[in-house]
Amino acid sequence: MPESKCTIAIVEDDASFRRALERFLRASGFNVHTFASAEEFLGSAAPESYACLILNIHLPGMSGFELVDRLTTSVPPPPVIFITAQDADTLRERASRISNSVFLSKPFPGRVLLEAVRSLLRPSGSCAESSGTESSALN
Repeated sequence: MPESKCTIAIVEDDASFRRALERFLRASGFNVHTFASAEEFLGSAAPESYACLILNIHLPGMSGFELVDRLTTSVPPPPVIFITAQDADTLRERASRISNSVFLSKPFPGRVLLEAVRSLLRPSGSCAESSGTESSALN
């Protein structure tokens, strides 16, 4: 299987949080590509080449939900972990209507992120189980 199939894409506009996610996932054994916006992701990525997408809901320009809507018009999007600092019922409900998705409210423990990634990757079998630092908090 090509290495890119085991790569996680992170779309997060907060540069320091994006770097923290990237470092944490790399230390946990994953390949990672990062993007500062939905537009950057669409412009430089083949969505179907990613095993999982970690996506901030509130991005400047196109939102995380809009990105997933756009992806579904051409190819099935990869499994998505929606992240947000605004834990609202309406956001949770909207995310729950999208298949192969998980909703996480910031801050969240690293182990919770790893559990979400593994739960989304397990059905497809696209990546081997990873082990690494799981106790760090991400906020």
